[in-house]
Amino acid sequence: MLRYRLLTAVLFAAGATFVAAQTPPAGEKKADPAKPAETKPAEKKPEEKKPEEKKAEPTPPAPTTPAANTARFETKLEKDKAFYQEMETTVTQTIKVQGGSDLVQTHKQTFYFKWLPTSFAADKWTVKQTIEGVKMSIDIAGNKVEYDSTNTNAAGAAGNPGLADFFSKLVGTEFTITYGKGMVVEKVDGKDDFLKKLGGVNQQIESLLRKMLTDEAMKQMTDPSFGLTADKDQAVGGKWEKKATMNLGPIGSYDTVTTFTYVGKNTAAANAVDKELDKIDVSTAMTYKAPAADQGEGLLFKIKGGELKTEPYKAGEKANEILYNPKTGRVEKSTISIKLVGKINVTIGGTDTTIDLYQEQVTAVKTQDKSFVEKK
Repeated sequence: MLRYRLLTAVLFAAGATFVAAQTPPAGEKKADPAKPAETKPAEKKPEEKKPEEKKAEPTPPAPTTPAANTARFETKLEKDKAFYQEMETTVTQTIKVQGGSDLVQTHKQTFYFKWLPTSFAADKWTVKQTIEGVKMSIDIAGNKVEYDSTNTNAAGAAGNPGLADFFSKLVGTEFTITYGKGMVVEKVDGKDDFLKKLGGVNQQIESLLRKMLTDEAMKQMTDPSFGLTADKDQAVGGKWEKKATMNLGPIGSYDTVTTFTYVGKNTAAANAVDKELDKIDVSTAMTYKAPAADQGEGLLFKIKGGELKTEPYKAGEKANEILYNPKTGRVEKSTISIKLVGKINVTIGGTDTTIDLYQEQVTAVKTQDKSFVEKK
């Protein structure tokens, strides 16, 4: 938070020095009347000190109006004014090991975030991100585990006390993020404390997460606009790209190219408020790379190679869009779907095998001015 400097007023002291012709003290020579009286030079007044000027508090630049017939996609922040996001991700995986049957896994997770801008200085924003709540639902071949931090009986609902303890450690976690121009994430503080907290539950998980949660991965996970910010105003039909590489240690890395296309106002919406939102279509191309030989430790298996790529959806098959609110300068809603298909070569228990993988991930986000988590 910006510190306000308290300036103390400077009080001025002024006094006159009077030179009086008095009889000098004993032993001092009297003045000769024939001679002009000697006068002492007047004592100099102390110089008056000017009050220190109060330094102006740094303020964000005032927003400017986009050019005619264009839209501006930027994240607007206001000091000490929080906003909140609900991010729900559903992942469906079908895994087939050579000579075996299909194994279907479904993971559904919901994170509730609070974003609080705390300061602006030198063209940089500092924002505190807090995880307010977590929901998890995991189904592996019919074996279900659930957790809900917003449920007062969350530990019992999880069906797995150890897992419940792990998930509960996520709640209340805070990260401090520094954003530069264009809301580029420059630094994320709080990772070490986060990992130590989880390491208290399971040291093996801590070791794995330290390899996965690299500084670059943390930067990409702490962007409330999900890369939407454009470097210039966009007319209807305008396109812009964002490229990123996320290294997840023993899992491998993903090279991603996201293409944004400004469609125009969301005129098909059912209510007048949503009709004023700007609609952006999103297309994601992702390519997988296996981990380097020195990064492959930490899992119950070792990934040795493979090829995974995104498979495009047919027109109208899945919604891939962001709805941006030009009044608040935030992503109001978004739905992003990614289909990943290919093969992975792994070593399990000293045996090499090839796994066919089909994965579909759908992430839906909502943003509002009040918390999604009811206070207990």
